[in-house]
Amino acid sequence: MNTSPLDLSGRRVLVTGAGSGIGRALALELAVRRCSLVLAGRRAAPLEETARLVTGRGGTARAVTHDLTSERGPEQAVEDAVRILGGLDVLVNNAGNVRAGALDEDIAAADIHAMVGLNLLAPILATRAALPHLRAAGAAHGHAVVLGIASGAALVGMPYYSVYAATKAGLARFDEALRRELWGSGVHVATAYPGGTQTPMMESSRAGADLGYGRRPVEEVVREIVAGVEAGEVDINTQRPERRELQRLNTADPLAVDAALAPSLAAMREAVRGHRSI
Repeated sequence: MNTSPLDLSGRRVLVTGAGSGIGRALALELAVRRCSLVLAGRRAAPLEETARLVTGRGGTARAVTHDLTSERGPEQAVEDAVRILGGLDVLVNNAGNVRAGALDEDIAAADIHAMVGLNLLAPILATRAALPHLRAAGAAHGHAVVLGIASGAALVGMPYYSVYAATKAGLARFDEALRRELWGSGVHVATAYPGGTQTPMMESSRAGADLGYGRRPVEEVVREIVAGVEAGEVDINTQRPERRELQRLNTADPLAVDAALAPSLAAMREAVRGHRSI
């Protein structure tokens, strides 16, 4: 773990899920620091658009298309990044998907496999493949980074997001354990916990601030995430104040959270049952 400030300027970066939302915004924030980026995801067109935007911000970018849920997709994305960039300083495990609803009635087994595959298994495999290159960068300059984009759902399990919460909590604990494993290596591991954010991933949800799902602009969230990494933070919480308060209550008295949410369960299910980005 590195508790001193980190310099991200000019780094070689792989961002997964960079075609839209938080991934695209992170790529643009890193472009301002003149990073060289490889942008990985399933669809070429949005990745190419992100690459064009990165160039306009002062960075360089190449798009590579991979299904990160395939057997070798994460490893191939890392191999492409290292080949293109000549090494790797930063891995951003951002790609993710969601399917909300009642576990036994709204969520198909295929949706469960899709969330576990992309939200948890893919970042673990990508990190495993990237580690030799990140260790080399950490030994050379001490500013290598693994950044996991988890979710506020990793901190407080919300009804109708049981599988999504499980995958994001798993990513957070993976990052935490890996950070301790890499102590003194020059590889810093950080986890970001965005709450509701204005991204295409959220467009199919009808839950709003009245149900605790107020959304922040993606650019604000990403600026806080990158600033947190540069400050050497390990847990970067960008949730709205009311969600942070719910997190505090959940730590002190989880049954009180159950009781507080109970009157809104029916409305919440109706609002989120169509939330799907798979």
